[in-house]
Amino acid sequence: MAKSLVQEQFGATAAHYLTSKPHAKGKSLGRLVELVKPQAAWRMVDVATGAGHTAYAFAPHVARVWATDITEEMLAVVRDEIGQRKLGNVRVAYAKAESLPFEDQTFDLVTSRIAPHHFDSIAAFLDEARRVLKPGATLAITDNVVPAGSVGDYVNAFERLRDPSHRRAWTLEEWRTALAGHGFAILHEESDSKSIEFASWASRHDATMQALLEAMLVETTPAVQAFLQPKESGGTLTFRLTEGLFVAKRK
Repeated sequence: MAKSLVQEQFGATAAHYLTSKPHAKGKSLGRLVELVKPQAAWRMVDVATGAGHTAYAFAPHVARVWATDITEEMLAVVRDEIGQRKLGNVRVAYAKAESLPFEDQTFDLVTSRIAPHHFDSIAAFLDEARRVLKPGATLAITDNVVPAGSVGDYVNAFERLRDPSHRRAWTLEEWRTALAGHGFAILHEESDSKSIEFASWASRHDATMQALLEAMLVETTPAVQAFLQPKESGGTLTFRLTEGLFVAKRK
């Protein structure tokens, strides 16, 4: 079976995501744990776990964590890490976000961090999350978000040129509407920007593509620049992306 764009991209760069700063050390990782207040008896599933950082963060606070992903290379990284970290309550499983291999009303918590913009269908993922959650249980999500309109379209195109497996980052309002429409009550919402080092972000590409991406970043409209905030200091080019964070309750 041919690999999807997501599997090709993340399979080739699985080890990178173990040390990637936004994934391994981003502010939203600690905020998720702080806001969710996980309980010792909880069973949870982390959807599209990537290199497993969310699973590792919650593992000391809950009874069982299932770390799921569609990329076997990512799951291999997680298996190795849970052994090294001696996290005996973490299990891994191959699973699509839109088709989770678990019984109805199994979990106290579903998480997904910096991943939904890669999903085939965020709506289908939300339906699956609701299905596997117990009534009143918690869904906690962080993902890149964009402004509405042409600026958001531009940022999504910029991200997609660098990574064709990027489907679409939503706006905060789209997340609010979708969560409400798929049976969730929002308990907490926040957003925060994060600094991205351009050279590392674009390093998977050759010099020609890097030059094109840099041009898209620095030679654009004032509205896009106001959102991405490109800045060069000491020979290092950085820009900013925004993450939205939602904690919601299954109705």
